[in-house]
Amino acid sequence: MLERGDVSRLLDILGNRNRRRIIELLGQKPCFVTEISERLLLSPKAVIEHLQLMEREQILGSYQDERRRKYYYLSHDINLIINLQKQDDIVLSPREEDRHARITRDLVLLRRMIRAHDELLENLEHLEGEIESRFAWLMGEGIFTDEGELKIILALVHSDMELGDLEEMCGLSADELKKRLGNLMKMGIVEKTNNRYRISVTHGG
Repeated sequence: MLERGDVSRLLDILGNRNRRRIIELLGQKPCFVTEISERLLLSPKAVIEHLQLMEREQILGSYQDERRRKYYYLSHDINLIINLQKQDDIVLSPREEDRHARITRDLVLLRRMIRAHDELLENLEHLEGEIESRFAWLMGEGIFTDEGELKIILALVHSDMELGDLEEMCGLSADELKKRLGNLMKMGIVEKTNNRYRISVTHGG
């Protein structure tokens, strides 16, 4: 049985649609950061932040495979039961009425925010086909020598990253990562600025 404070934190976590989407995906099978990012069309940085928060709250667990990729999985089953009680015959004190009115306003605002977010996601769906075609073109051009370089590019397409973030995202050792980054920098595809790697301005715009 959860304490009231635990329930409050859990509701805060589940109040975020992207965290609910991540939980739903991990309920099907364990996934690593890049996989979650690609499946849900979220930036790797946002995915990592959501995963770290839920891992701290012990909602998620993690392990590394032989390729040093970090997989996340649901560490507990989540069963949320809400009982609605009709309050026509309940007399509320002025303080309780204020609290009830605030809860009602917050729920209405939350519903509007979720609807707006859902509409935004629907408007983004038409981009999926173009994104897939661009990836297919890159693969067909034979620009990248191996899967590791492609993983690096996919990560940097979402956001600029430091070496440690790239290491976790790509599941490569530091030596393997530096070697591939060196190749991509020689090709002029990746550049380094203030310890952060990014797609070259010449290529990325």
